[in-house]
Amino acid sequence: MIAIREERPHDLEAVRRINEIAFEQGPEVAIVDELRKSCREYCSFVAVDQDIVVGHIVFTPVTLDGSRVTGMGLAPMAVLPSYQNQGIGFLLVRQGLQHLQQSGCPFVIVLGHPEYYPRFGFEPASHYKLKSQWDGVPDEAFMVVVFDRDVLPGEGGIARYRAEFDEAM
Repeated sequence: MIAIREERPHDLEAVRRINEIAFEQGPEVAIVDELRKSCREYCSFVAVDQDIVVGHIVFTPVTLDGSRVTGMGLAPMAVLPSYQNQGIGFLLVRQGLQHLQQSGCPFVIVLGHPEYYPRFGFEPASHYKLKSQWDGVPDEAFMVVVFDRDVLPGEGGIARYRAEFDEAM
């Protein structure tokens, strides 16, 4: 039985291993390490199977240029290959979004697979005139789920992840 819970200090090595395996030593491993050091608003959940951490998801603050509105960005999410295609990613995303909505987060953005994230309510961020800070991001891959439409600026804006993500892009 898979359980989803907030990441704990003793999970750090297991989470690092999951990201190393899932992202094949890509920049995501370093990003998660740096976020832990520098980001106080870091929100992280793990998927656990019989005390073994098998999945991980992170949410960090995202700002909109020219606005005081802060939401969250979903990235990265990883599941051990032997546990993939069992709904663990779904559980991680769902738990994270529920937590953020209950805590008053107005929106969550993701740069991800357009065939996967709409099931959680994500839609193209361009519907709200939101753009990615990075050039060349396909419109269908830059998505947002909005919990409080009233706080989004009508003129939209550029959504900015934390600086730690710039190296990956």
